Amino acid sequence: MVQTRTRLRLYEHEPSSDKTLTLRRPADWVTTVILSLTVLEGLAAGTIDLAFRRWSKQNVHPGDVMRLEAGVIEVVSVEIVDPGAITEAEARRSGAESANAVRGTLRGPADAPVYRIQLRHLGPDPRQALSADTELSEKDVETIGKRLSKMDGHRSWTHETLRLIAENPGRRAQELADLLGREKEPLKVDIRKLKNLGLTLSLEVGYRISPRGAAYLRLIEDPGRTR
Repeated sequence: MVQTRTRLRLYEHEPSSDKTLTLRRPADWVTTVILSLTVLEGLAAGTIDLAFRRWSKQNVHPGDVMRLEAGVIEVVSVEIVDPGAITEAEARRSGAESANAVRGTLRGPADAPVYRIQLRHLGPDPRQALSADTELSEKDVETIGKRLSKMDGHRSWTHETLRLIAENPGRRAQELADLLGREKEPLKVDIRKLKNLGLTLSLEVGYRISPRGAAYLRLIEDPGRTR
C-alpha cells in the first residue's frame, strides 16, 4: 500500500475570502497520522469519510478543520468505539477492505481507546491556487508587505527567509536554520506562516519558493520590473 505521512494542522475557520486560515491551537501542536494515498483520494472524491485511530489522548475534536494533501477537511464527529464492533460498512467508509483490516492497522497502547472520526471534505486547499498566482497588483504587493511586516514584529526575518528558500530549493529545515543561525523548530513554524500566505511550498524534503513568492520577491527587489 502506498502511504504518505500527513501532518494534521488544525485551523479555527474554514477558508475565508483572503484565502488564509487561523490556527486553532498553538503553532507547534501537530499530530502525525499515516494515511494511504487511496484514503486521501477517497476523502476528496467523497467515497471515504471515516478514520479510526487508537490514541491515549483524543487529538482531534468536532469542528476542527485540517488542511491535507486531499484539501480542507472538517472533523464532523469523534467518538470512542469498541474496535470489535466496527462494521464492514464502516471499514469500507474508512478505505479499508474489512473490519479486521481496520483493527489490524490500529497502533498505540493496547489499553488506549479507539476513536471513530467522521470527516467531511470542504474543498481544495486555498493555498494551492494562491501560491500559483503570479499576477500581483500593486495592492497585492502592498498587502503582502504589510502582512510580512506584521509577522516580523521586533525581529526582521521574513525577507531573509524567503530569499534563502528561493536560493536553496529542497534544503531541509535544519540546513536552513543553520544558515540563518536559528533553531529548527521555530523556523519551521515561521515557514508555515509564509506558506499560509502562498509564498512558499513544502516539498517531500525541504521547501521551495512558490510562483507567487518568486513574483513578490522580483517586484520588491526590482520595483521597476514590469508585472
